[in-house]
Amino acid sequence: MKKTQITIKDIARELNISPSTVSRALKNHPDISQDTKNAVNDYAKKFHYKPNALALSLRTSKNNTIGVIVPEIIHFFFSSVLSGIEEIANQEGFNVIICQSSENYEKEVRNTQALIATRVSGVLASLSKYTTNYDHFQEIVDSEIPLVFFDRICIGINTDRVVVDDYAGAFSAVEYLIQSGCKRIAFFSSPLHLEISKNRKNGYLDALRKYKIPVDDSLIKVCDTREEAIIITPEILEQPNRPDGFFAINDHCATGIMYAIKQAKLRIPQDVSVMGFTDGELAKACDPMLSTVEQHGYIMGKYAAKLLIDKINGETQGQFTNKIVKTNLMIRGTTR
Repeated sequence: MKKTQITIKDIARELNISPSTVSRALKNHPDISQDTKNAVNDYAKKFHYKPNALALSLRTSKNNTIGVIVPEIIHFFFSSVLSGIEEIANQEGFNVIICQSSENYEKEVRNTQALIATRVSGVLASLSKYTTNYDHFQEIVDSEIPLVFFDRICIGINTDRVVVDDYAGAFSAVEYLIQSGCKRIAFFSSPLHLEISKNRKNGYLDALRKYKIPVDDSLIKVCDTREEAIIITPEILEQPNRPDGFFAINDHCATGIMYAIKQAKLRIPQDVSVMGFTDGELAKACDPMLSTVEQHGYIMGKYAAKLLIDKINGETQGQFTNKIVKTNLMIRGTTR
């Protein structure tokens, strides 16, 4: 037989008292005798009574639950962000509901609607790469639910944001490629309407300009997955003046570039250098191990959760924070 959770009414019936008396006894109300409190709490403990969180939230229009929307849980970066979020949330007594948009705008909209309907205390969100309309996030704000964006952010909505220093990370990565001897460096980007893409592209361009290397638009591609990189990289390598370096928007894309380079019978890094961006476990599993920009997803998650909980608790009313997490360059075997 399936066991069900006991309710306040069950306790009241067994102890022959009213449900309201049980409720007040569980809350340690001063009008309830100590003997009754002991009886109620002993019975509740014996039969593993748990308060109905949903019913409580419906009465108070608030609960201790944070909603999180991520593009993909499978990526190391987002899973590490979630670890940071959960650590802070648990410390502060909050539960976490995780929603995955799967890089799908319509699903992202449904995620936001579900979280609003669930009456979460706040929302942490990273945009789908195909999101260009942000009305569903504005609806969260209009519902007076605190919202914090992280990594992939929307700058058109007044709210807190946590990002890595995408510009500085990209600049330092491309500068290293140049200083190690690369003259023609390709850049594989996420869709260019995303702020992370804009900032990393600007870092790439400014590094080229600093060293007076001409910008070649044919070397800039929208390509942010391993699968796409395996298809697109050979086309670039077949150019008469092929690139001698690649800077990828993420490590997954970088591994696709590496695969294509090896298929073309070129050596890494002697013939072509490769630089990624994330520094997850994948970067250390490559052969050779991947040079990349360390993104600090765990730290980002902790910052984002703390900002949101401070907003929920009313500690930062009327002000918005744009928190920037510094990056580090991790030099390994795919660069000279």
